[in-house]
Amino acid sequence: MDKKGRLVVISGFSGAGKGTVSRALVDKYGYSLSISATTRDPREGELNGREYFFKTEADFLKLIDYNGFIEYARYVDHYYGTPRQFVESELAAGHVVILEIEVQGAMKVKEQYPDAILLFITAPSVEVLKNRLVGRGTESPRIVEKRMRRAAEEAEDIDKYEYIVCNEEGRLEECMDTIHSIIESEACRISCRRDFIESLRCGLKDYI
Repeated sequence: MDKKGRLVVISGFSGAGKGTVSRALVDKYGYSLSISATTRDPREGELNGREYFFKTEADFLKLIDYNGFIEYARYVDHYYGTPRQFVESELAAGHVVILEIEVQGAMKVKEQYPDAILLFITAPSVEVLKNRLVGRGTESPRIVEKRMRRAAEEAEDIDKYEYIVCNEEGRLEECMDTIHSIIESEACRISCRRDFIESLRCGLKDYI
């Protein structure tokens, strides 16, 4: 594994299961999960500092002013952001860091960290996606429709992701193993590329 660590961005439609997949990867492979900050209210069973850091809008805007986020975006009436300090310290320690963020934020992360791996998690079909949102029972029909409209917007940017992974019902293990294989192969590819470039530079330095 690259000593510098790996940054993995996982995005996906609301209801595709990206949160479940991200936490399962952490449990199985020991990856580090960056916990996002948000201004939305906790859902039933969610705890501050576990699923999200729940903040008031005023506190969130203060962190923006202090450059405390790698990226932030407004999504369905609320802010979401990735705290900078945790990510950079984990990367420096050589860890694989997973960012579970929206499409807007993913593009901002890629600008700052060109080696970041971008993965998009999707459900097998639009019908399954909507059924999962409705089945949560945590959101009103109006919010479900808002999330589906948002998914339509996000679909325009799917081609900007290097990998698209389908999270099918009852096949979480298969989804996780696919993502783990991607991370391992990408880390090897980038490390070999850097080693090759360095060997070329060393071999040619006498000609400078």
